[in-house]
Amino acid sequence: MQSDPIADMLTRIRNAAMVQHPQVAMPSSKMKMGIAKILKEEGFIADYSVSDEVPQPTLVLKLKYTGKGKSVITGLQRVSKPGRRVYTGFSDIPWVRSGLGVNILSTPKGLLTGRKARRARVGGEILCNVW
Repeated sequence: MQSDPIADMLTRIRNAAMVQHPQVAMPSSKMKMGIAKILKEEGFIADYSVSDEVPQPTLVLKLKYTGKGKSVITGLQRVSKPGRRVYTGFSDIPWVRSGLGVNILSTPKGLLTGRKARRARVGGEILCNVW
């Protein structure tokens, strides 16, 4: 049993990228699909798909690499954890690597990147940082 499925997702991505796997599979959920959508929009992964398996659908992420074989994702960090939730207002959303990375927030308007949350003037729970 997993106590933190988002941390499990990030760990699977981190481990697969270190050994240069072309894709990584994990159990699917709405939150994980939202994170995968943001990662694709920001250019960190090539694509994602969801299979309709029973009883649990599977989320498959196709990882993205540079021409030299290095992963586009150089770091993933879980910020808000089950034991310590981290919330922020829109004016206090931190920058990740001076704007080179993104943070993913859970807001009342859904999952947003830090940049989009600042523009929409909404705060929320900082789920993770990706660079």
